[in-house]
Amino acid sequence: MTDGDRRLAGIIDTTRPHQARLWNHWLGGKDTYPVDREIGDRIAAVYPEIADVARHSRAFLVRVVHHMIGQGVRQFLDVGTGLPAVDNTHEVAQREAPGSRVVYVDNDPLVVAHARALLTGLPKGDCAYIEADVRDPATIVEQAADVLDFTRPVGLLLLGVIGNVPDEDDPRGVVRGLVDALPSGSIVAVNDGTNVLGVDEWTPAEATARGEALRLCAEAGTVPYHARTPEFIESLLDGLEMIDPGVVSTPLWRPDFPDLDDGEPIDSFGGVARKP
Repeated sequence: MTDGDRRLAGIIDTTRPHQARLWNHWLGGKDTYPVDREIGDRIAAVYPEIADVARHSRAFLVRVVHHMIGQGVRQFLDVGTGLPAVDNTHEVAQREAPGSRVVYVDNDPLVVAHARALLTGLPKGDCAYIEADVRDPATIVEQAADVLDFTRPVGLLLLGVIGNVPDEDDPRGVVRGLVDALPSGSIVAVNDGTNVLGVDEWTPAEATARGEALRLCAEAGTVPYHARTPEFIESLLDGLEMIDPGVVSTPLWRPDFPDLDDGEPIDSFGGVARKP
């Protein structure tokens, strides 16, 4: 056992559910413990849409990276990547543009271990992993510069991560800190769960289910998640050139590619914008 493995074994708590493992469970993955499956199933029982949110968020990533590649972007900064799953950012990018470079960022030791295994065997320099917190943009940019050239356009992915930043930590400022480091022509994608009370399409019963799911997560001891409004998500892209169709429910953002979504709105919104 390496020093890193010993450190990881001392940190992982298999008695409490883990946010990344819960997400992996809803995506149909196997990197979970019994407690993750138990709590994950309880949450899905009161809020069945959670599996759709996870699935559509992954499909959104595929479409966004495809769009970025089409715009000539060959460098990607994926912040808050979570556990590896099907169609990770480097897999999508390098299928279409083999020379693409990808830097993953996460602050979770469990994710670090899986990322190290994921990156094994990839050509050096094509893909890297940074252990850092989204709330520390300066460190992220400084370390990512070992792989990415910040004089050329970068695709910044902030998918499902800003909801973990509480208001007191200035989530808008966090995003600005990352965007300010990007050159002109870079493309930024954001996506997060939303507060259904601010969306007319959802009924009070559905809103109550969403709140109950968040309560179960909090009681189980996971990292608090702050569901916000579509307007808040749109504000994260202030100062950038919004790309059609703007900030919309995740399945409705350019659903023609790939054919993974059913086009029905869900309690998750995302958008993509270009830095002028």
